[in-house]
Amino acid sequence: MPSTTQAGARPGATSAWRKHGQYEYRVLTFDRSTSVPDARKVLTDEAEYGRWELARTRLYMGGERRVWLRRKIIKVTPTF
Repeated sequence: MPSTTQAGARPGATSAWRKHGQYEYRVLTFDRSTSVPDARKVLTDEAEYGRWELARTRLYMGGERRVWLRRKIIKVTPTF
């Protein structure tokens, strides 16, 4: 597991941000020591409070889980 974690994230989870097209992506990585209920809690919190939706999940050999979350990019136009 990489040593960089996002501030406020739960232990055992790392994240990365990417923008592609009209969606903004966030990749969360859970190591094998993270239990399924703990991972579910993190994903539920991200969906509820951050308006993220599940885009993709992968389970790698060794037990590492990687989850891609996405949300629409809302462009605000100024009203002068």
